[in-house]
Amino acid sequence: MTSADWAEVDHYLVETLVGGEDSETLRANAAAGLPAIDVSPPQGKFLYLIAASVRARRVLEIGTLGGYSTAWLARAVGKAGQVVTLEFEPRHAEVARGNLDRAGVGDRVDIRVGAALDTLPELAVAQPEPFDLVFIDADKVNNANYVRWALQLTRPGSVIIVDNVVRNGGIAHAESADTAVRASREVIELIAAEPRLDGTVLQTVGGKGWDGFAYALVLGEE
Repeated sequence: MTSADWAEVDHYLVETLVGGEDSETLRANAAAGLPAIDVSPPQGKFLYLIAASVRARRVLEIGTLGGYSTAWLARAVGKAGQVVTLEFEPRHAEVARGNLDRAGVGDRVDIRVGAALDTLPELAVAQPEPFDLVFIDADKVNNANYVRWALQLTRPGSVIIVDNVVRNGGIAHAESADTAVRASREVIELIAAEPRLDGTVLQTVGGKGWDGFAYALVLGEE
């Protein structure tokens, strides 16, 4: 099997299960020169289904890019819900705002621009209602820090998802000098050691290659 085979399967899944609802967002991102690192359409639909399954009404996203995954999450929370999404690059946030407004979900998305490790403490000080789901898809070296902040901003029963942790199988190699691989191993080991979390990692293949995401459940006190 090759990446071309995986992409062919993705194409079939989009045609039969996902649809092209957000294809305009991907085109706008490309036209604006944003890097093509969005989640894939099947993964976007999967995020939507996870959020809908836990009946999420408040979602925190770390890493907006052009708002592709944001739109999926915003549809899942419904008209009465809210997505707070953090983006470092002002230009990316500007493109995302246009995409989300065009998709009809802009009124339920709060885009906050700046380094997430600066924005997250400000968010915590504001003492918002706990988030039902946190999706982390930003600079990989800070994933463990983002999970620690997510723990402060969620409740028992909340879900934390970290994207791109498999790194083409790199996480199997403890000796790797790749900073993203080392960060992935750090966040996986954090989830394993943290008594307030229970989690796993699912490997994925598709048009975007071989990767995977960590899925963690926030636990209550025994």
